[in-house]
Amino acid sequence: MSIVTALIAGLIFGIGLIVSGMTDPAKVTGFLDLAGSWNPSLAFVMAGAILIGFPVFRFIGTRKQSLTGAPLRLPTDTRIDRRLIAGALLFGAGWGLAGYCPGPALASLATGSMKPVLFIIAMLAGMAIFEILERVAAARKHTASQARGD
Repeated sequence: MSIVTALIAGLIFGIGLIVSGMTDPAKVTGFLDLAGSWNPSLAFVMAGAILIGFPVFRFIGTRKQSLTGAPLRLPTDTRIDRRLIAGALLFGAGWGLAGYCPGPALASLATGSMKPVLFIIAMLAGMAIFEILERVAAARKHTASQARGD
């Protein structure tokens, strides 16, 4: 049942991205180009998403399980640290340069264009590099703690 629910939710999300124009990189970069020919239409998409999402997340925060009965595992960490800021800056820079973020890029695969394919390959490469760096950092931390006798 959860796979069917996820499929339906993903299809609705993807259709929403296509209808709203979020899969058009030119429209997205036009929205982000405040100094040039700014296209404010995506601000309405974001405002609509916030108007719907905010009360839903407030409601979900009071529950222990989803409407399908699955346990809810919402993030509990509210710290804003250097890693979060760096990640947000990298995400924003990538979005501004490519005109895609992960969801719209996946939905754009249906167009048959090569641009979303290249974006997804670059995104997966970035995720792999991050994972490798995390493992190296964890190994160094483990080695250092062993050397100290912790």
